[in-house]
Amino acid sequence: MKTKKIILDCDPGHDDAISIILAASQPSLDILGITTVSGNAEIEKTTRNALKICDLVSLNDVLVSKGASEPFIRIRETAPGIHGDSGLDGPELPEPSRSWSAEHGCDTIIRLIKGADDPVTILPTGPLTNIALALLKAPEIKDNIEEIVLMGGGTFGNWTPTAEFNIWADPEAAKKVFDSGIPLVVMGLDITHQALATKEVIDQVQEIDNDVARIVGELLEFFASTYKEMFNFSGAPVHDVLTVAYCVAPELFTTKEVNITVETKGEFTAGTTSIDLHGITGRKVNAKYGLELDTEGFWKMMIEALKTY
Repeated sequence: MKTKKIILDCDPGHDDAISIILAASQPSLDILGITTVSGNAEIEKTTRNALKICDLVSLNDVLVSKGASEPFIRIRETAPGIHGDSGLDGPELPEPSRSWSAEHGCDTIIRLIKGADDPVTILPTGPLTNIALALLKAPEIKDNIEEIVLMGGGTFGNWTPTAEFNIWADPEAAKKVFDSGIPLVVMGLDITHQALATKEVIDQVQEIDNDVARIVGELLEFFASTYKEMFNFSGAPVHDVLTVAYCVAPELFTTKEVNITVETKGEFTAGTTSIDLHGITGRKVNAKYGLELDTEGFWKMMIEALKTY
């Protein structure tokens, strides 16, 4: 089987952590590297969390590089109310066995893409700062990017009334990526809110007898509790995991080719993704947007993946 070469660009974060865990279990994916960005927590915390998860799933040979600590021009904001002060509250995880690379995350992205024999797929699940920096510094890498499968945006918001957190956190970087001409697959809130880890799902995870599943169960319990408290959700939407799931099983997803434009100037709407679902603007299509998820199939895949550990 030919493997898909991927770079995970993330801000762990409970759902980012589970994304790494799913990706590491899939023989069809070749993880070239993991880069981190400030988002759910400050950059040192998200990078340390990524290293902890790599230890958990024995990704000992995968490079982890610390990326952008600040948005392009905005003031950094994190999400401790959802992910806890560490960015990964809930389970007790040992301190990482190694440190991050001395190379900046955007330089790692550039080097890995330039050095790859086959086109690379990038999976950003946090603010898009590293990806935008890489495209500004080395625009020629576009020629060796197969596509960018990202989590962000929506026809509604979760951080402001109209903006989703990842895009809102650095809308200028997001606009650079969305306007790049690189093929995009976008998992926004419209589809990620369909991937709820309900009590029934968490119970299934906790029935699996291995350490990785135990940690995932604890991550989901904490994540579900904060979503219940903040949004009155009946479970935890594992937003970021859908990027990896799409790379493994695209048949689980219904997408639509649309134009998506990022708002950077609105007084109350910065970070909003204007998603032209009905083609009323005449703007050129630049993304596949996730609309519907085969929820049963998705959780079946997740449970089977966790059983492999």
